[in-house]
Amino acid sequence: MSWKSYRIPLIMAAALLALAAGTVGAETIPELVAAMPQGAGPGSIDPAAAPGYLGIPGAPNVNLLLAFGWAVWVGWIFSSVGAFGGVMAAVGHISIFGLGSYAGGFGKTPLNKSLTDSIRMSNQLLALLSGVITSATYIAQKRVVLPLAVALGVGSILGSYLSTSLSAGKVSFAQYQGWFGLFVLALGAYLFYETTPAGLARKHKATAAASAFEEAARRLRCGESIDLKCNGVAIVKLSLKRVEFTFFGVEFGFNPWLPVLGGFLISAVAAFLGVGGGFMLVPFLTSVSGLPMHLAAGTSALAVAISMVTSLATFFSLGATVDWTMVGTEMAGVLAGSLIGPRTARFIKDIWLKRLFILMSLYVGVDYLLRGFFKIKLLG
Repeated sequence: MSWKSYRIPLIMAAALLALAAGTVGAETIPELVAAMPQGAGPGSIDPAAAPGYLGIPGAPNVNLLLAFGWAVWVGWIFSSVGAFGGVMAAVGHISIFGLGSYAGGFGKTPLNKSLTDSIRMSNQLLALLSGVITSATYIAQKRVVLPLAVALGVGSILGSYLSTSLSAGKVSFAQYQGWFGLFVLALGAYLFYETTPAGLARKHKATAAASAFEEAARRLRCGESIDLKCNGVAIVKLSLKRVEFTFFGVEFGFNPWLPVLGGFLISAVAAFLGVGGGFMLVPFLTSVSGLPMHLAAGTSALAVAISMVTSLATFFSLGATVDWTMVGTEMAGVLAGSLIGPRTARFIKDIWLKRLFILMSLYVGVDYLLRGFFKIKLLG
């Protein structure tokens, strides 16, 4: 893999390091903890308890081995389908590590909202890192539509900034979880429709390109000498009104102003939910832009990385913080998973990647919608 394929992702990585350095001294959690009632009951802080998440006495102590393992899964799923990295990170932070129920126990207090912001930021940091690594790999494989990703990223800058600056410190955990579930459920239902005969009939080009790519991957597995990059993305027309490219002999085209608008709207919702937005970008890319899933993953990853830099910079500038011990461990897991995903996804059929996406979105959507808005636990 040449260094040129890393140029854009390395800019994202540099921004990530700058963000981390800029958080020193920006902690507000200790002040919020000091303002809470003391005691051992729900909604109280027990000063005698062992420190846990963010150093809060009595908070959950996240098992770092579990955090690493879950993060490998986060990196793999995001790098395979270009989505659900932030969503799966959120599932880990909220449900697997128990941070959701802990934050919810403080009602609508400032501590509850600050913990919610911390969870949102932790999700996005993992999505950013996975986006940086994943997009570098896909760029090297010529499976990223750079003009499309950049157009989405340009629109996302304003959307991420406005959404984060207007919602930071104002969203309770129950509200966050409920809206999170609603959006994910709606997208899962829409993608399910797209796997039906009626939905598939609308996407002849994407189906043809996916079939050609999968056939080449099959021949590669059988020992034939095939360079998949030779039939990768090739830009044939680039202007402010129209971009056209080919992938495995199939020609695609789009108006670049449409993804700018789409990036703005998608990033605004994603920043509010505290995720990367890939679960909305992938349907946008496969439905509105007509891309096969084998192109949507890498293009979405680069757009997510651009969006996350803006959202996280805004969070940090407002004094929000994360547990760097937990996040640092998770980043190591995301690194491993993100390197594996692009190398295994090419051997999985386009339709199965989409069905995996749908199954996860339906489960997460229903469960979190019921928990957030109706206090109903689907599976305990």
